[in-house]
Parts: sequence; C-alpha cells; structure tokens
Amino acid sequence: MFTGIIEAMGKVISLEKDGDNINFEFESDLAPQLKIDQSISHSGVCLTVVSLSDKSYMVTAIKETLDKSNMSELSSGRLVNLERAMKLGERLDGHIVQGHVDQTATCIKVDELDGSWVYTFSYNNEGGNITIEKGSITVNGVSLTVVNSKEGQFSVAIIPYTHENTNFKQIKVGSTVNLEFDVVGKYIQKLIGQHYSL
Repeated sequence: MFTGIIEAMGKVISLEKDGDNINFEFESDLAPQLKIDQSISHSGVCLTVVSLSDKSYMVTAIKETLDKSNMSELSSGRLVNLERAMKLGERLDGHIVQGHVDQTATCIKVDELDGSWVYTFSYNNEGGNITIEKGSITVNGVSLTVVNSKEGQFSVAIIPYTHENTNFKQIKVGSTVNLEFDVVGKYIQKLIGQHYSL
C-alpha cells in the first residue's frame, strides 16, 4: 500500500530480458535503505527488491506488468518515481494507492502556465475506468487531483516542486504514463454495475 507521495527518483542503469520478464537495475539514493523482498513503487508499479548493492538495486517485471504498464518502454538513463510502502500510523498525505496499474494513458497536451503546468491525458475507457472532477488519480505513481474530467480524458495541475522532483519533467506530448484509478471509486462503480445488472 502506498500514498502517491514520491520519495525519490531512480535511474535505470541496466535492464536484461529473462524470458518474458525484464530485470531492471535502478540507481537511487534510497538503495542503502532498502532490503530484499521489500515492495517499492516504480512510477506506480509495485515491484519487489530481489538484489541490492550500495547504490543500486534490482527488481523483476513479469509479462503481466509489462503488458499493463509503461515499464517495457524504459531504457537506460530513464527516470522513475519511487515510493516505499506506507507505514501504519503515519499521515496519509496523498490517497490510498495499491501500486497496481490499471492501464496506461497518453499525454496529449502540456500547458505551461505562470508557475505551474497542466497535463492532459487520454485513455481507453472501454474497461469502465473513470475520473471525476476533484477526484484522485495516480499518474506514474504520483497522487494527483483531477482538474478537468471528460470521457476518456482528464487533466492534472502540477506545481513546481512536483515537476522538479518527479519524472513529470520528462513527460511530453506522446509520452505513455501509468494510471491507477481511485480504489474506492472502482469498488463503488463495480457494486453499482452489479446492482443494475440484476
């Protein structure tokens, strides 16, 4: 379980295909604080630490993860947003994030304003995923508030701190991002759907 509040960034320093899987090695300031078997969110994708060194660690992404996220597009030097699992008893500064990517979206517009940025994303809503105005959405592991919700499309506003301290600074028109929709909203939507199908 995560909160969507990014702790650090990790840089891909190596990747190796292993059958349908990819082993990723990331360099990060968090590496000395990690341990093997620990769950860590990589731009919204929960992965398990499988090996460690002083400055880097390794995780494995299986085919299911690669198919549903943008992990297969990563290359050496790319940055990912990192967050360790939440601690019970700590403040929940973002929202409840599971680290299970629902689907990807494509950035279709970036508006640079006077002191902030508005990013607009398009996604396939045939699976029933929705956003609502002022609702929560996780983009590349970052907990954000929807500022403009349309069918299959939404926007988020990014403050300078988030832009500088996450991989939002690398997102441009055409970039693929990971989405995790609000878990509470997903349960409500499913329950309502079951009710009306009876």
